[in-house]
Parts: sequence; structure tokens; C-alpha cells
Amino acid sequence: MSLNDDDVAKQIQHMIAFIQQEAVEKVEEIEAKAEEEFNIEKSRLVSQQRAKIIEYYDKKEKQIELQRKIQHSNLANASRLSILKARDDYVQALKEEARQRLSILTQNRSKYICILANLITQGLLILMEPNIMIKCRQDDYGLVQRLIPDAMRRYQQILQIENINTTIDDNNFLADNIAGGIEFYALEGKIKVSNTIETRLEMIFNQMLPEIRQDLFGINQHRKYYD
Repeated sequence: MSLNDDDVAKQIQHMIAFIQQEAVEKVEEIEAKAEEEFNIEKSRLVSQQRAKIIEYYDKKEKQIELQRKIQHSNLANASRLSILKARDDYVQALKEEARQRLSILTQNRSKYICILANLITQGLLILMEPNIMIKCRQDDYGLVQRLIPDAMRRYQQILQIENINTTIDDNNFLADNIAGGIEFYALEGKIKVSNTIETRLEMIFNQMLPEIRQDLFGINQHRKYYD
């Protein structure tokens, strides 16, 4: 049975409608898939950027916290150093006051003679050399001359040594601002023992410094050893 033109036209129209419907459905499918992939990619990018933003601000927060700790530490150190300097200045002022009092003490002739005699004997015992050069203040030159014989006798009695030669340097004297005392030299100046008032004060002060600091400022909580 042959188809007439109308039937052919209808079939063609039907096929065109079918193809168009398929195309529409395909387009919708592609658009739906594209929308889904877009949403997935958008979600991925948003999550990725959100993670980067969170990471960035976490780093910033840590940097700020670190800077805050550093600043706090610097301020604490500066404050601690300021306190330590103030304490040290006070301790040094006490030492200077002690030195001035000792200078006044040496003006008491009877007491100073006793002190100087002991300092001479002690210096001889420290050196234990047969030939010793002694330096003193110019004001003490005559006094040291008078005290040396007795100091040598005491030295010889203690060590049972007879041969010892002492000389007072009459060309080079100790500075006038020294409170008192003497210096000893042996082996042509290679060995020196300073037994001035300032030297003795410095030695005793350094030995007593921990006790002085504790009496003035209390126990140091950060100190581990006291021996």
C-alpha cells in the first residue's frame, strides 16, 4: 500500500516532533548535568577558598599572638633589667658609702697603724718571696718604714724564714684618692699583690654580696644554688 503525500508529510512531521522532543530532553539533561557539575565545582571552590581564608587568618592570629608574647617578654625583660639595675646601683652606692667610711677610719691614726701593720704582714705571707718591693701612699711612706721591721719579724716567726729583703718604692706612690693600704711586687714586678683598703673592701664585698642582696631585697626565687 503506497502512502500519499499527506501521509508522508504527517510521518515527517511526527519524526520532526520526536527529534525535537529528544533534543529538548537532551538539552535539559545537559543543562541539568552542567548545573550539577557547576554546583559541585562551586561548592569545591568555595570550600577551598574558605579553607584558605581560615588558614590565612589562623596564621595571622598565631603571628599576632606570637608578637604579643614577644612584646610581653620584651617588656618583662626590660622591667626586670630596670629593677636589677636599680638594685645594682643601690648596692654600689652602699659599697661607695662603705669605702668613704673606711677613708674616715684611716684618718684615725691609731686604728690605721694597726690596720696597716696587719696588711703588711698579710702581704708578705701571701707572696713568700725573698725580695719584695712595696708601694704605698706618699703620706704613708714614713709610717710604712716604721712598720716593716715588726711585720718582717712576725713573718719570719710564722714561716721560720730568715732571709727576706723588702724595699719601699720612693719614686712611685699609690694614688692620693686611695683610702690606704699597700701593694706588693715580686720577681721584678711579675707578681703583684694588692692589699689596699679598696681591694680588701672589694674582696669582702663580693664574698658577702649574696647575703647583702638577700638582706636588702629578700630571697631570690629563681636562684637554685646557694653554695
